[in-house]
Amino acid sequence: MHRIVEPELMNDKAQAEAYAMADFAQSDKLIADAFELHFPCTERQGNILDLGCGPGNMTFQVAQRFPKCQVLGIDGSTEMIRLANARIPESNTRDRVTFITGVIPDAMLPQQHYAAIVSNSLLHHLHHPEVLWRTINQYSSSGTHILIADLFRPARQQDALHIVKKYSADEPDILQRDFYHSLLAAFTPGEIAQQLASAGLDELKLEKITDRHILIFGTKT
Repeated sequence: MHRIVEPELMNDKAQAEAYAMADFAQSDKLIADAFELHFPCTERQGNILDLGCGPGNMTFQVAQRFPKCQVLGIDGSTEMIRLANARIPESNTRDRVTFITGVIPDAMLPQQHYAAIVSNSLLHHLHHPEVLWRTINQYSSSGTHILIADLFRPARQQDALHIVKKYSADEPDILQRDFYHSLLAAFTPGEIAQQLASAGLDELKLEKITDRHILIFGTKT
């Protein structure tokens, strides 16, 4: 099945709010657990960059687990950043979390390099995936921990429909529709491997962690 791109930004208010209200707790925890698993506790300090942070799900998870870290979330959607900022007062990590609106790779970030770069569900939104890898190369240095989580594209559209029904049958129609389109817009593991090779990020590893999620992780050399 060929890739079918979807809009890069979720700037529609209803769409953003449906996404923010959806229950992603299981997958968010799975990805945060993977970050803890792959990167030793002795190295969990410094500033962390969350690319395509959306309403802040992963940003807050990471800040909660790594109390020595400051976490910056960036997203191109003004609606998503509005929702993320609204969550800050309720979080016990509010002094260590910051959100900014910006579209990579042109957004100006406050630091040249970050101790860790994370991203969840950004890659499949990008019409040009090299944008993500270029940004990672720009804001990482030797020793930067990298963990990217995303969907991977199933072999057939029927498989995508099955996944949507299996995991999102109780969610609003708008969320089911977006999930389906995201699966069609996602990359295959082979395509991601080619992207990493082209970006000079061959040291990063690929691992399927569910029937729909893939991790790209490693430490910059």
